[in-house]
Amino acid sequence: MKTKITVYTDGSSRGNPGPGGYGVVLQSGPYYKELSAGYRLTTNNRMELLAVIVALEAIKAEQAEVTVYSDSKYVVDSITLGWVFGWVKNRFKDKKNKDLWMRYLPLHQKFKPQYVWVKGHASIPLNERCDRLATAAADSPDLPADEGYEREM
Repeated sequence: MKTKITVYTDGSSRGNPGPGGYGVVLQSGPYYKELSAGYRLTTNNRMELLAVIVALEAIKAEQAEVTVYSDSKYVVDSITLGWVFGWVKNRFKDKKNKDLWMRYLPLHQKFKPQYVWVKGHASIPLNERCDRLATAAADSPDLPADEGYEREM
């Protein structure tokens, strides 16, 4: 029997680019876990995608049935509409965030997550919690570099 895991994610940045962070909530039965981190210079799209990556990397169950709830059209549409798979074929020509997408793709193959887009700031409690985690992380002092972003600049 597969373990069912529900994931909520959010990312934010103060400016685009600017300081940013992500927030994640994972739930499976009685288990609940929150994750967050911030970076000194990044973009909203990077944080939205990194939130999904960190969430999937945190899953220990090999046979998990994963549903990801995200308010990021960038992330959800890129995956559910298959855009990212076309970008791979074109070697990400003229596309941003290649480093994160390349980190994401093996996780996609492993879990084959389902994606559900949710409207941001629509009083969905776990999405709102992720938003608070992401913004608090972005506001933390002494943030580390988002090396992928800074290398891409």
